[in-house]
Amino acid sequence: MKYKNSVQNSITINASKETIWNFISSPGYLNKCHPFCKKNKIIKWEKDNHSDILEYLNGLIYIRKFINWKENKGYTLLIGEENKQKSMVKWEITPHKKNTSLSITVYPYFLNNYPKIISYLPYKIVVTPKLESYLHSVLTGIKYYLDKGIPVEKNMFGSHKWFS
Repeated sequence: MKYKNSVQNSITINASKETIWNFISSPGYLNKCHPFCKKNKIIKWEKDNHSDILEYLNGLIYIRKFINWKENKGYTLLIGEENKQKSMVKWEITPHKKNTSLSITVYPYFLNNYPKIISYLPYKIVVTPKLESYLHSVLTGIKYYLDKGIPVEKNMFGSHKWFS
C-alpha cells in the first residue's frame, strides 16, 4: 500500500540510544509505558520475526507486525485490526551529545483511498490532531517510564477519543 500522509511526533529523553533501544525492543514493553494500553501480548518475538497484539482501553485490538528492524536505530511496523487495512509506523532513535530523541511517524490508512482534494480537510482537521495527541501521550509515557522506572497509569496524560 502506498501512503499519502503522515503524522510525526518526537521527544528528547535523557538516556542513551542503547537504553531506549533495549526498552522499545523488549517484548511487552507497551504494558509499562502506553497510557491507552490495556494489554500488550506477544505473538512472536524472535530474531527476525516480531509481532504482538495491542489491546486498547476501549477494547479495540490491533496486531503489530514488524517489517524492518534496525538494532539501536528503530523499526518499522504495520498496525491494524486483523484482516483489515494497516497503518505503517516508523520508530526512530537519534542520538545527540547529551541525550537522545525518539520519534514516531504514523502513515495512516485513514482516507488513503480518497483523492487528496476530498481527504485534505478531514485529514488536517480530524486525523492529524488526534494522531499528534496520541503520539505525544505514547512518547511521554516512554519518557516517564525511562526517567522514573514506574509504569504509567491508564489515561495518565489525558484520555483519547479513539483509544480510551
